[in-house]
Amino acid sequence: MKKRLVRSKKERMLTGVLGGISDYFNIDPTIVRLVFFIAIPFTAGFPLVFFYIGAAFIIPKEEDVI
Repeated sequence: MKKRLVRSKKERMLTGVLGGISDYFNIDPTIVRLVFFIAIPFTAGFPLVFFYIGAAFIIPKEEDVI
């Protein structure tokens, strides 16, 4: 079965984007969240926030994928 990037249903805090990324790469979701929030100040905040918002609209929900 082909692996797909989806927003996680069980590992979600806001929209499930970071939980879905952690499932895709088989990494602990806490580590992905920590890296994301530590990286925000180094990118002046806006690029990562826009990435997260865009990913929330682009990446399908877990139950929507067939």
